[in-house]
Amino acid sequence: MRAERGGALAARAAARLLRLPPATGRGVRVTRDLRVPMRDGVELLADHYAPAGGGRPPTLLVRNLYGWDLPIGLLYGRLYAERGYQVLVQRCRGTFGSGGVLDPWVQEAADGRDTVEWMGRQDWYPGEFATIGASYLGYVQWALLADPPDGMRGAVVQMGPHEYSQVAWPGGAFALDTMAGWASMISHPKRGPVRDTLTQLREKRNLQRTAYRELPLGAAAARALGREYPHLDAWLAHEREDDPYWTASDHSAALVRGAGVPVLLQGNWYDAFLPQTLRQYALLRAAGAAPRLTVGPWTHAALGRWWQTFMTDSLDWLAGIFPDGPAAPARTAGTGTPKPDPVRLYLLGAEQWRGFDSWPPPRAAPRSWYLHPGGRLDPGPPPPSAPDHYRYDPADPTPAVGGAWTGTGAGPRDNRALEARADVLTFTTGPLEADLDVVGEVTAELHVRSDRAHTDFFARLCDVHPDGRSVDITDGLVRVRPGSPAVPPGEVDGVLTLVLDLAPTACRFRAGHRIRLQVSSGAHPRFARNPGSGEPTATAVRLLAARQEVHHSPERPSRITLDVLPHGG
Repeated sequence: MRAERGGALAARAAARLLRLPPATGRGVRVTRDLRVPMRDGVELLADHYAPAGGGRPPTLLVRNLYGWDLPIGLLYGRLYAERGYQVLVQRCRGTFGSGGVLDPWVQEAADGRDTVEWMGRQDWYPGEFATIGASYLGYVQWALLADPPDGMRGAVVQMGPHEYSQVAWPGGAFALDTMAGWASMISHPKRGPVRDTLTQLREKRNLQRTAYRELPLGAAAARALGREYPHLDAWLAHEREDDPYWTASDHSAALVRGAGVPVLLQGNWYDAFLPQTLRQYALLRAAGAAPRLTVGPWTHAALGRWWQTFMTDSLDWLAGIFPDGPAAPARTAGTGTPKPDPVRLYLLGAEQWRGFDSWPPPRAAPRSWYLHPGGRLDPGPPPPSAPDHYRYDPADPTPAVGGAWTGTGAGPRDNRALEARADVLTFTTGPLEADLDVVGEVTAELHVRSDRAHTDFFARLCDVHPDGRSVDITDGLVRVRPGSPAVPPGEVDGVLTLVLDLAPTACRFRAGHRIRLQVSSGAHPRFARNPGSGEPTATAVRLLAARQEVHHSPERPSRITLDVLPHGG
């Protein structure tokens, strides 16, 4: 009873802090540690949150890798139950008292279906449900949508990937900080939310001091933690996205088979999973579905910033899915909460929400700016000129400053110190005469040459303010190796034409601001550094510097292409 009173107090505090819509009920009944049998005899634990008034209100299913009542049970269980839903928060296989062994993504489809079958035998179940959750809690929804069970009425997928090869190896480089941090989170012994948080902070510090600096990477990570690190070892061992190892993580089929189930997609411009969120939208639309999309300005880990918007947005959407359920909350003027347009995007730079009928907006048209000598970026093709060059040394890797990843350094940052490094090239327009709204795809086509067959190229779009601040908007990296899909045929004199798909964005470059393109060869430890030797990432010990060239001539016109809305569009 004391724990439940504490939970109620925590919910009230969270509602005030996050400025949530008011509760609609007078309390929540919590039934803890329900045992849910799986087909192989393993039992998974779950907590059931229900409005104290009784009845059989609409059900939300949350399948959870991260365990404790704080924060998952509070945020998804108690807060949604206070607003009229009953919520089953289940702990995934091998976590927080649930039986079996955790093997990320392998069992989620089967365990999800078994859980739905069990719900169907409970007297509180009304016969239909929706799923909700962020990150891996979104991934498990795609696992269920690959073969949607009867009664599934909707899914609220918040920054949830549908496959993991591109999470682990985006552009062919290992997402070191994201994957090492996640492996630490899911593999250390669980002793309670406070102790677990302190453990994660300590392990993160050890990773930064050891694994991000020493080689070989796999052994350095084990030294940093002082224990076995089986998940990270497996992820590092399978570098190619077409490796059969990753097949078990791929639920792309859900984007076709699950098209009959309404989906609300919620993402953020500075989230590592944003490209997958937007691809999910595109594939669902292609399959005939009508998903709703909301994209905010925040990072993956900034829960305190995105929760109010995402929760209010989801309550509004769920009210449409369950017309006999709780009413949508009244919107509070001035909160910045998006309205229920089919697509709602936060326009960076303008600091405002914009509504669209679809993504990308059909009125957006591509415009190119070309790299010129002297560090200029210009709408016209470049004149005859010698290439620019820089030296990339993996022993002193170009650091990660801001960007879309899950680490604490993610998000918009001033890049001036980064751009002052000798291993970073910049190309910049003059001051814009009018506002420019970039909403859609961002692509960099670079003509490059390296004296290493194994190397990386990283491109970043920045908004340069009148005071000189250079703020990152979006970026992308590609790993070059012999035979890689990133290396097109037909190179001449060793010059490659690389096409880097930077993550899409929505940004207003204001009049007087300038557009900047950075070119470098890394962002460490967001991406594991390329040693230049061709050795596997996990076991590489030789670090070979690379001389990099970026060409800008009539024959080799490097450029960046942005989707631009017409004025007033």
